[in-house]
Amino acid sequence: MQQMNAVRLVKTSTKAANAELQSEPVPSPGQHQVLIKVHAASLNYRDLALLRGEYRAETKEDVVPLSDGGGEVVAVGKGVTRVKPGDRVSVTCNTNWIGGPSIAEYRRTSVGFSIDGMLAEYAVFYEDAIVQIPDYLSYLEAASLPCAAVTAWAGLNKIEPLQPGHTVLIQGTGGVSLFALQFAKILNARVLAITSSDKKAAKLKELGADAVVNYSTHPEWDREILALTDGKGVDRVLDIAGEKTIVKSGASTKIGGVVVVVGFASGFGGGLPPIDILSRSLTVTGSSVGSRLDFEAMLAAMVTRETRPVIDRVYPFSEYREAYRRLESGQQVGKVVIEVTQTAV
Repeated sequence: MQQMNAVRLVKTSTKAANAELQSEPVPSPGQHQVLIKVHAASLNYRDLALLRGEYRAETKEDVVPLSDGGGEVVAVGKGVTRVKPGDRVSVTCNTNWIGGPSIAEYRRTSVGFSIDGMLAEYAVFYEDAIVQIPDYLSYLEAASLPCAAVTAWAGLNKIEPLQPGHTVLIQGTGGVSLFALQFAKILNARVLAITSSDKKAAKLKELGADAVVNYSTHPEWDREILALTDGKGVDRVLDIAGEKTIVKSGASTKIGGVVVVVGFASGFGGGLPPIDILSRSLTVTGSSVGSRLDFEAMLAAMVTRETRPVIDRVYPFSEYREAYRRLESGQQVGKVVIEVTQTAV
């Protein structure tokens, strides 16, 4: 039987886990299933949280981590009609979420959490989860899309679609923020950003940000954002950090605006006062990834300008632990990618 390398998160005596490389049989696709040769996978903050034992969700024991990846279909099971061997594909983060709003049952098929993910040489998924990769994107680029990019796309269009002329506030230079910046510019919106250094601010401006506030030198950054909007506030905030940013995110948003919480990098607390929500008539909502239809709509928008993901660094499969360390450092600008197969072009 053909063998493959796969990383599994093996629990330690605490809630944390060790990411251990193992040799195991290549899976076979069953009815309506697709076998993918994984060329590349990428990390998100929630993958790091899972490794640390900080992710607040039930997960499969000894799960293969990472929701994000890209690869080639090498075999299909009986009844598969959506793809064929040779197709270049990625996979939605919740494999049974085709369209519509999120419901609890979709979390039962969370790739890299409740079912095995992409940090392996081969992976099997039902055909309904499969998304075709545009020709202009490499496997390395496509591997960065399923979680961060779809979360950004869904967040920008939560409650109501983003409109030309709207103003969006993004936070930092992680994957979700940079994708949100790129997508907001496709939609002809104005983008304001906050970040921790002048170097990162320059990168954000290079990517199209209209103005950037360095929160290290301007700790009351919400006041700076209000000044940049003539005191009105932005139409929409994508809040990445959670605890340390949520109050200022609310203060930066216009009356009747939307705060979309997409992360918890600084903690699970925050304490956005009800009076702030009431007095500004804010809509506060969460956005966690999206459906296959969201993924496909996002790709259609990307194709119009051949938008390319921002990749921070690429690590070979053998150095997957270094990839986790890079993400943990907080120094990355864009996505941290693992090249599972050396031909990931």
